[in-house]
Amino acid sequence: MKNDKFTFKGHSSNLEKGEAVFHFSLEHNHKNVGFQEKISFPPVTSAIPSALLKSILDNLMLILGISYWKTYCPKNIIIEDNFLTKKQAEFWNTVYTKGMGEFFYKNNIDFRGLIKFPFVESVKVLLTPYPRRERSLLLLGGGKDSIVAAEILKKQEKDFDLFMTGTSQIQEDVAEVMNKKPIVFKRELDPKLFDLNKQEDTFNGHIPISAIYAFLGLLASALYNYSSVVVGNEKSANFGNVEYLGQTINHQWSKSEEFEKLFRNYLKEFITSDVSYSSILRNVTELEVVKEFVKYPKYFKVFSSCNRNFKILKQVQNDKNRWCGECAKCLFVFTLLAAYLSKEEVLTIFGKNLFEDKSLFPIFQELLGIKDFKPFECVGTPEEMKIALKKIKEKGEFNETFGV
Repeated sequence: MKNDKFTFKGHSSNLEKGEAVFHFSLEHNHKNVGFQEKISFPPVTSAIPSALLKSILDNLMLILGISYWKTYCPKNIIIEDNFLTKKQAEFWNTVYTKGMGEFFYKNNIDFRGLIKFPFVESVKVLLTPYPRRERSLLLLGGGKDSIVAAEILKKQEKDFDLFMTGTSQIQEDVAEVMNKKPIVFKRELDPKLFDLNKQEDTFNGHIPISAIYAFLGLLASALYNYSSVVVGNEKSANFGNVEYLGQTINHQWSKSEEFEKLFRNYLKEFITSDVSYSSILRNVTELEVVKEFVKYPKYFKVFSSCNRNFKILKQVQNDKNRWCGECAKCLFVFTLLAAYLSKEEVLTIFGKNLFEDKSLFPIFQELLGIKDFKPFECVGTPEEMKIALKKIKEKGEFNETFGV
């Protein structure tokens, strides 16, 4: 609707209580809906400069709002007490446009000229010095990537701790094997969002969740005295899925090198130069990550890279369902593991031979680049699949199944 608008209304926080609350409003078809999202975290005992805290929460508000804005994608965006410079607004235009690429594609939305964050010409940004202790927070997802990232940090004798957004049995088990107790943040989305998503006229779909993790990691670093946020995003995340309206749509854009550089520069220029953000796996492929991962069999029983475990409204909490065995991510990881582990080890991890499931053949073709395009999942390139299959064929253990 022409008169639709989305407003970022502000936030409040109580560090001693361990919570920050963010407020939004959506006007659609002359009806207004207010949203409130709460972030819970361990109580904070040390003081943090008020200007820095406000800056971090201001920007965190803008990325959290994406979950509510997407319901109707109103062109009119309002920020009460707007704090954005023109350059900052350009950053957010890029994050919303490229980060929501898959969402726009699947919902057949013309995103060209849609996202225009407001800015104030006279705004000046003053950074607040706040040196942090020389140690890192590693984002733990519970999959092979964050595990390999942790083991690399251990080899480098780096001082680091784990950071999680929400909890699952998988993440908790992996953290226990690592012998580290994570700092846990929890998002409480407004229940009205789920009610709204059930309506026929609303849009729903993928958001750049890794961008949200990046801003939450920044907040955690500032609150608990860490100088860097480390993630396990590989080189493979740079490769897109499909072209749409002149833009490459990349399911993993917020894991890409492009986003990493944008976010790192944004931090230094507009929030703080005392906390950094980087991926320790940026220069390696998914295949190379798996080659390193298999050196650590202690994780085989507890890890999972299947994203169905981390759906907001349905979390898998038992060993038997760590892998759905039906999605592109499962098939991709199964293939890469089969290139480096014995058949027996791979079947023990997954519980079944995915190469024998003929219903997965179309996904297999997509992963190989034979059909359609790379699935909208956090998977590697067709070239990596082909290299993995070549290794599997050379080993000969799976030769009786369709996949090889």
